Amino acid sequence: MEICLGPGEEHDVNRAEELLGSHEPDCVIADKGYDSDEFIAVVRQRGAEAVIPPRSNRRTKRRWNKRKYKSRNLAERFVNRIKHYRRIATRYEKTARNYLAFVHLSTTLVMLGVTVNTT
Repeated sequence: MEICLGPGEEHDVNRAEELLGSHEPDCVIADKGYDSDEFIAVVRQRGAEAVIPPRSNRRTKRRWNKRKYKSRNLAERFVNRIKHYRRIATRYEKTARNYLAFVHLSTTLVMLGVTVNTT
């Protein structure tokens, strides 16, 4: 798992190649926000399959594997569980270092199965 923190106003696709890092995935599953020709070229250069649905305004439609895309919900549910920690959801921390430390802590707690009392 990789976590990469950038400025809030920056689009996610700008950090996508950094997130891939030194990984050698078989496929990269992402939402429509990552549908850019440049990023898909990077994924293909690594020998991976881009499982990214095309945006509706794309002139030339691409094929993508809908069956594999369904597994993306695992990542979405994981992010949802992390956001149950209010410090993460509302970003109380002023410095990126402290915020990222709490992100790491919350991901560890989620992976260990520690539940959050939301009442």
